[in-house]
Amino acid sequence: MYLRKSTLTFTEDCSDRITRLRYELETADSILIGAGAGMSESAGLFYRGERFYRYFSDFHEKYGITDMYLGGFYPFASPEEYWAWWSRQIYVNRYEAEAGKPYTQLLKLVKDKNYFVITTNVDHQFQKAGFDKKRLFYTQGDYGLWQCVCGCGGMTFDNERRVRRMVREQKEMRIPSELVPKCPFCGKPMTMNLRTDDGFVQDSGWYSAAERYKAFTEGNGGGHMLLLELGVGMNTPGIIKYPFLRMAAENPLATYCRVNKCTSSIPGDLRGRGICIDEDIGEVLERI
Repeated sequence: MYLRKSTLTFTEDCSDRITRLRYELETADSILIGAGAGMSESAGLFYRGERFYRYFSDFHEKYGITDMYLGGFYPFASPEEYWAWWSRQIYVNRYEAEAGKPYTQLLKLVKDKNYFVITTNVDHQFQKAGFDKKRLFYTQGDYGLWQCVCGCGGMTFDNERRVRRMVREQKEMRIPSELVPKCPFCGKPMTMNLRTDDGFVQDSGWYSAAERYKAFTEGNGGGHMLLLELGVGMNTPGIIKYPFLRMAAENPLATYCRVNKCTSSIPGDLRGRGICIDEDIGEVLERI
């Protein structure tokens, strides 16, 4: 089993760990990057606090919603209200937000390397920063895509034009009824292409990215690989965290590095091959 009860707590100075990470970035034959919500938070894309109230104070006052994540599950009484919320959430996190500095910093470090990125983030930040689309696997969906509630044809639909219009024309937290999106095939409601249940549509683009991810891990799994985990928590550990730990445990030439606030230890199986940095991701990348 690739997880053990024993863990290693690092006592070496943070600068020493950053030096070790810099060395691995420079010498690894391949770099597999796994990015979670902490990466975008480091870029300033917070779902709560001041940023939430800047964009959603009206929704807070009327519905009592306290952050963007919970707002996505609110039982709005009408599709006009539902899409007023979602169009604004999509807009501020997908279309209005520029590429965050941690993303552009990371690209500078790996752009000439043999790298691949798997991420649970749905905000398109990697592509905005200039990462090669064919080196990205968005496992949990994309704010920029809709799907039919019935999953018609396993297809997704680009939403930018309609979302911008919804944001522009909404009043009193409602969009005009004629803007409520419906499936062009069956006429039933559209919904977000986000993995919240078994109805999530994995379209042809999703499967192509999954195949590229598989090819990268299998093709580089026996060499000197750096498994770089950035801002990954325990919300969906089976997507990045556990597979990365397994790959590191099975490959004696691999190095596993975890960068995240509130991180202090990694499994003892990786003694000598693990780097744990409890610092802001952007600050770490800047120091490298």
